[in-house]
Amino acid sequence: MATETVAPACEEEAAEIVREAAAKGIHLEIAGGGTKRGIGQIFQADRLLSTAGLTGISHYDPAELVLTARAGTPVAEIEAALAENGQMLAFEPGDWRGLFGANGIPTIGALAAANISGPRRLIAGAARDALLGVRFVNGAGEVIKNGGRVMKNVTGLDLVKLMAGSWGTLGLVTEVSFKVLPRAETETTLVIHGAHEDEAANLMAAAMGTSAEVSGAAHLPESVAKRSGLDGGSATVLRLEGFPESVAARLGRLKAALRSAANASEMDETASKSLWADIRDVAPFAGTMKPLWKISVAPLAGHDVAAMILREVRGEAFHDWQGGLVWLQLDEEGDASAGIVRSAVAKCGGGHATLIRAAEDIRAVTPVFQPQAAPVAALAERVRAALDPAGIFNPGKMVWNGGRKAA
Repeated sequence: MATETVAPACEEEAAEIVREAAAKGIHLEIAGGGTKRGIGQIFQADRLLSTAGLTGISHYDPAELVLTARAGTPVAEIEAALAENGQMLAFEPGDWRGLFGANGIPTIGALAAANISGPRRLIAGAARDALLGVRFVNGAGEVIKNGGRVMKNVTGLDLVKLMAGSWGTLGLVTEVSFKVLPRAETETTLVIHGAHEDEAANLMAAAMGTSAEVSGAAHLPESVAKRSGLDGGSATVLRLEGFPESVAARLGRLKAALRSAANASEMDETASKSLWADIRDVAPFAGTMKPLWKISVAPLAGHDVAAMILREVRGEAFHDWQGGLVWLQLDEEGDASAGIVRSAVAKCGGGHATLIRAAEDIRAVTPVFQPQAAPVAALAERVRAALDPAGIFNPGKMVWNGGRKAA
């Protein structure tokens, strides 16, 4: 972790700090509210470059369905402004403070840089899909703008998409523009109780294939369901959102399509919102330092991946994104079992496994991000070298490839 903190008050000041760092070989750890600093390799940066001074919504016209804000603006401030106009960030970003016991405030720039996307991702897309424009300072201290306030086709290198999920390894994001959407008037969740993991995977696939327009599909084993206030064994949960009349009609169609799942109940709007907030924030696995994996695979492969891993190590898992996102927490704090996890992912069709949480000594020796294939790693390194030639940005957030680090 960095020992000195600098918080520029404007973009030009940030650029000057970066130019100085590049000239002197100073490594910078970039952070917003610091809520996700526990993700990544352990690396002692020289300075913490904070976006805390870069705040405020710089442009928002609800009729345009676009909001632009400086990187250090709290996500809560963004969501409050949108709520006043009946709008939302459709990709439903999670708040992971509980996973790390963090006291900071999630910021909109960090949300974009980490590409944090919640349960609605399966129909609304990821954070990067809603990101329209970005301003950032590259490793040479140059201010770069890419994209804008409207969705359009792009040619050449799409820096907007490149910055999303780059974890601050390519530049310091100073401003972002997001597409926003109208907020649903109401929601309800159909809960199917007692399904086994393979049965739940088929139920979620069937639900997504109906005309019910399911906006959330997750499966919680009994132990996880209880922590979210659900009794009756495991819970396969299917969310519907929209106008009240539409939700009621679509719920009827969904229940008819899944009539073989007899043991089902419905949640009202309040209970539904609470449940999906738990799923979004990975709340069932908060309050501990046990290793936590975020595994992304094909939806019908999620339960196989989890079962394969849990046959070899003790832990528990729940599934989001119709089963394609596996949150897997291991029981033992002293070993992340990276080899077992990534082997299972490879055997079940491939995907990505990211070690979201673990003790510092484990993260120091574990490939936190999914290792890249050699051609991809080589391309990634060329991109990083072009944008950050001195290699000063967030070295602890880089993908580890056989002893080499690449963005």
